[in-house]
Amino acid sequence: MARVTVEDCVEVVPSRFDLVLLAAQRARELASGAEMTVDRDNDKDPVVALREIADETIEIDEVRESKIRGLQRYVERDEPEDDDLSMEFASRQLAAANEEVTPENLNKVLSEMVNAEVEDNMEIAKEQPDLPEDFDGVS
Repeated sequence: MARVTVEDCVEVVPSRFDLVLLAAQRARELASGAEMTVDRDNDKDPVVALREIADETIEIDEVRESKIRGLQRYVERDEPEDDDLSMEFASRQLAAANEEVTPENLNKVLSEMVNAEVEDNMEIAKEQPDLPEDFDGVS
């Protein structure tokens, strides 16, 4: 392709707005060393990116995902749930006390943990200056 036009690219990416975003992302990738899928032919990175889009030599979805990843501020991680952490903690407490890890013992330790948490929260709540003095924690 000697000359790339927007009409060539719009056949592949119907939205001109998306086309601009994708071509800019691909041009950034090329500038940072990504491998070209077409000959450069003395063209600059944005023109090469448009030629790649028009020739469909790149995966548009991959470029789109790359753009999205670049914009994300928070990356979700697979972390254990609070319940899993509580069970792990309870199991370790039983093991440290040389007690058998049974469902009954786990429930006992978990109940103690919950009661301790509730008591701590009650103490914190009672220290709040804007609560009535007869506050019992139940609304």
